Amino acid sequence: MSSRDTNDTILQKLLKKPSAIIAISIILLTAMIALFAYLLAPDNTPNANRMIIELGAREPGFSKQLLLVPKTITQQRTNKGTEWLSGTPSDYNAIPLNGYHFNGDKLYIKHYIDEGLQDTMTFALQQLLPTGEKTKSIKEQRQYLEKHQIVKRTFYLGTDRYGRDILSRVIVGSRVSLAVGFVAVLLSITIGIILGSVAGYFGGIIDNTVMWVINILWAIPTLLLVFAITLTIGKGFWEIFIAIGLTMWVSAARLIRGQVLVIREMEYITAAKALGLGDARIIFRHILPNIAGPIMVIAASNFATAILIEAGLSFLGIGVQPPMPSWGLMIKEHYNFLLTNRPLLAIIPGIAIMLLVYAFNILGNALRDVLDVRA
Repeated sequence: MSSRDTNDTILQKLLKKPSAIIAISIILLTAMIALFAYLLAPDNTPNANRMIIELGAREPGFSKQLLLVPKTITQQRTNKGTEWLSGTPSDYNAIPLNGYHFNGDKLYIKHYIDEGLQDTMTFALQQLLPTGEKTKSIKEQRQYLEKHQIVKRTFYLGTDRYGRDILSRVIVGSRVSLAVGFVAVLLSITIGIILGSVAGYFGGIIDNTVMWVINILWAIPTLLLVFAITLTIGKGFWEIFIAIGLTMWVSAARLIRGQVLVIREMEYITAAKALGLGDARIIFRHILPNIAGPIMVIAASNFATAILIEAGLSFLGIGVQPPMPSWGLMIKEHYNFLLTNRPLLAIIPGIAIMLLVYAFNILGNALRDVLDVRA
């Protein structure tokens, strides 16, 4: 059977499992959302960090008119590719309002401060308009403002305590969870394959040394180990990913070592040695391809574990740092709202974490069943 046929068979078996289909759908949907985050997010500013303090901690579906007032300093622009990746800086501050009216070349607004609380603000039309619109008639200036700078915004999942759109931050935060999972799995599986295969294949003092290191690291709680690495290399976006990856290779190495110990005694490995093939070729061409199944299973499991660890670290304040959105950080900022009438501020990112971790765990279980030769 060719490799292509084997892959097709695995995919077909997965697609026969309803739970696997749901898990794959959740993962693919999250990946697409993360890839096009700033195109999908209502707030496409960097890190979805547009703060409207007056609208802090609002319920899902809350709507309000906003007046977009030009900033005194124009934001530095980048190319379209960079904006797709990191967001588009906004040249406007948003002021919520209860109503407005024009009088000559002035705009009067009822500035919304809180429920039942407002004040009046006055703006000259020339102060609000871009350069190209300032030479037009007052009627055209008013029409431009009403069309482009007096807008209605609906916050479908509400706002956080700083008045930021929760939907946008959940969407952009999906990038952090997927990125930490990908980097952690890449690091842990790479280190696990190298050390596990070398220990299992050569045995002796090499095996004893690797297992000694594994047993020591196995005895240290994962979070404490991550704390130690984080304090060594620093806190930050990439640093926390690397720290998590460097703590998760132990389980992968242990599993791979056990598989290699079994396969190295098989006849085809003995034949390969008799033909004079090099150890590296035997390991990477004849042993590792035959344990790809267990490696895929532990990769899916490590992906879910990495997401949970990152969320826990962000909740404790040593993970991804503000203003970058992280689901764990969003829970930390709003867990005290669980006892108020705004529990969704913490529940929504918690549900996002739960669904993604569930999807990877279910996918790992499905892969284990599909790749089990005894099934």
